[in-house]
Amino acid sequence: MRRLLDLLFWSVIAAAFIGPGTVTTAARAGSDHGLALAWALLFSTAACLVLQEASGRVTVVTGLELGEAVRRRFPRAVGWLPPVLAGGVILGCAAYQAGNLLGAVAGLRLAVDGSAVWLTLICGAASAALLATGSTRLIAQVLGAVVALMGIVFLVTAVRVAPDLGALLEGLLVPRAPRGSAVLVLGLVGTTVVPYNLFLGSALARGHILGEMRWGLAVAVGGGGLISLGVLVVGTVLGGGLEFDRLAAVLSERLGPAAGWSLAFGLFGAGFTSAITAPLAAAITARTLLGGEGGPDWSERGWRYRSVWAGVLLTGVLVAVTGVRPIPAIILAQAFNGLVLPLTAVFLWIVINDREQLGAKVNGRLLNLVTGAVVAVCLVLGVRGLLAAVRSVTTLLG
Repeated sequence: MRRLLDLLFWSVIAAAFIGPGTVTTAARAGSDHGLALAWALLFSTAACLVLQEASGRVTVVTGLELGEAVRRRFPRAVGWLPPVLAGGVILGCAAYQAGNLLGAVAGLRLAVDGSAVWLTLICGAASAALLATGSTRLIAQVLGAVVALMGIVFLVTAVRVAPDLGALLEGLLVPRAPRGSAVLVLGLVGTTVVPYNLFLGSALARGHILGEMRWGLAVAVGGGGLISLGVLVVGTVLGGGLEFDRLAAVLSERLGPAAGWSLAFGLFGAGFTSAITAPLAAAITARTLLGGEGGPDWSERGWRYRSVWAGVLLTGVLVAVTGVRPIPAIILAQAFNGLVLPLTAVFLWIVINDREQLGAKVNGRLLNLVTGAVVAVCLVLGVRGLLAAVRSVTTLLG
């Protein structure tokens, strides 16, 4: 029983990266390129696991959350580094929170005929009620249960689609990028390796032993990657383009009405869990970077912690209800995330090799090579985010 509860607890990591963006990108990859981009999901899952394990190991060994360990390792940068990282993560979570809520509502509207505004308000209220408990463990276990159901839904549907196993194996093991797939490849990695997850995972690791943490992360992240692969397989039934209404109709026609309902629940689950983890991760990131001994109160029931998650959640609800696209905020979030992801990855890489803090638990040579490759990918994704922001500004000014 305890193993099951631990698994649900760590599944919050999968809940954080399997959002509407991941579902949309994976389904679009399957729709446009079949099983050819499955390798990108395999790589992104491995990259996520490498960075999450490093972040969790820092906390288990030192007793410090990632932000605290970074502050201790770079004392001269304490004046500017924590606010930059915290501000980037909070802004990114707030800018994309509306997408999480709208994803949940889109799933609900595949199954019920309801007002988008009222469904958004209901999802927002449910998210606020869970976050207001102030219990990270309770929130993690509730989200873990939703993720487990969502995973079953997508995987059962993927099995019923009956993909060619030879083609699936080739897609997983033979990296290739068909014409026009480069953006999707980067998108599959970018929706899985996200900076706020590293702070979230570090906070979850507090109080655990190394073996438990690694087991929980391996199952949760690996399971999240498997769910994403299931979404990609489901997307292959469309054969080009992506509209969830059409996908639900095709699945219902081929596999029966239950398949369409399954897509509805899966999309709702992805949006709803991310609508909770984004505000939660923003608050945890702010606490670990801006709090500390002798500093202001950043406890889970304190007003500072609550104001961060409430601000992110309220921003998402207002944007989703009014339908206004916060273009300047999204552009700024792209730019900040373009800086925050590589900064976080690089600083994590340095901290995980700091013998003064971690002693014998620092990275070995092989693990350092793997981590270095993942950090390099994070740098590429960061540059891509900055370029996307520049292109957006150019388009607006043009």
